[in-house]
Amino acid sequence: MPRPAPPTALAAGLLAETEIVRLAARGDGMTADGRYVPLTAPGDVVRFGAGCAEIVPGPRHAVPPCRHFPECGGCQLQHIDDATYAAWAAERIVAPLDAAGVRVGAVMPVHMSPPRSRRRAALKAVRAGGGIAIGFHAAGTHRVVDMAECHVLRPELFALIAPLRTALAPLLPPGQGAGVTLTLTAAGVDVLLANIRAERAAERAALAAFAEGVDLARLSIEHEGGLETVALRRVPVVPMGGALVELPPAAFLQATADGEAALVAAALDALAPARRVADLFSGVGTFALPLAAAGKCLTAADASGPALAALARAAGGRIETVHRDLFRRPFRADELKGFDGALFDPPRAGAKEQSAELARSALARVVAVSCNPATFARDAATLIAAGFALQRLWPVAQFRWSNHLELAALFTR
Repeated sequence: MPRPAPPTALAAGLLAETEIVRLAARGDGMTADGRYVPLTAPGDVVRFGAGCAEIVPGPRHAVPPCRHFPECGGCQLQHIDDATYAAWAAERIVAPLDAAGVRVGAVMPVHMSPPRSRRRAALKAVRAGGGIAIGFHAAGTHRVVDMAECHVLRPELFALIAPLRTALAPLLPPGQGAGVTLTLTAAGVDVLLANIRAERAAERAALAAFAEGVDLARLSIEHEGGLETVALRRVPVVPMGGALVELPPAAFLQATADGEAALVAAALDALAPARRVADLFSGVGTFALPLAAAGKCLTAADASGPALAALARAAGGRIETVHRDLFRRPFRADELKGFDGALFDPPRAGAKEQSAELARSALARVVAVSCNPATFARDAATLIAAGFALQRLWPVAQFRWSNHLELAALFTR
């Protein structure tokens, strides 16, 4: 952290002093005159001079717990306290809605996942010097920050970083990077390596031995030829709605079990009056299975065949599944007749076409789940224009200390 400027410098007029009044959208501090100052919190005092800015921490400035902050791009906001982070998270979701002319009836308290709760993370691996670096990219660059500690990953995942360096060393030539996706399941850790080719029998045997040595549930590799499993010691399963879902390789899963539970609780609350529900962009059943367990009659639609197959097996016939690309072929308004409610949980691009069909439908209750406040605001405006009201909004900060946020929202008319 920068040291405060000497009082003599301020008295001599060499520095101009101002206060940070708010956090901008990406988490940078802002002064009253609109200047951005990275790594500051509201209440900090900044002393500007020739080519420098000295920061005097205020009461809402926190001591970052991780040695890699702020170099590592995995976290952007370890320097602010929890109350300030929660207020900023809510504002970052509401501000795009205000800009789109969407009024919110009630914003629920921000749910924040605790430290070291990430059960799923996509990391990068690259040869650095004589070894392998594994971690997140440095902020704003393609350089990988080699992890010596991590305050967001589950300990079971972080424990694999050192063994992975050894296992990847023979497989990564200079200049080549690889993706490393780690997922903690009820059966153990599932590892997916991208941009790795293990064509020789010895390479595959080494990866299988690695999987056994660190007790992985499964190890798969993905390259231009496709996706294949090298070692399957136990089927990775995740509990959802009282069922166990067999997780396909590369399937989407909420980053924390804690954050998923908060989103599911919001959906169950919002759809409590509905009897027949359409779950659009359902994935493996994050919402469909709990809703079915609550007695709802469910139809789940998604473009991923493996995800839908996993959902169908877990549901045991309780849920109708529809294999469909909802970007190209959204559920039409007439197809939504007979449903009492709908939930849609699209990727970051949002659901422009599907929200338009929901707006044209006769539905009176719609729940949106989103990981992108900007595209959510766009889709919300479509629903509002059709007579819906945004009744409740649940912000969820499961990517702790990050500017990546989730939300659930209830629209009624």
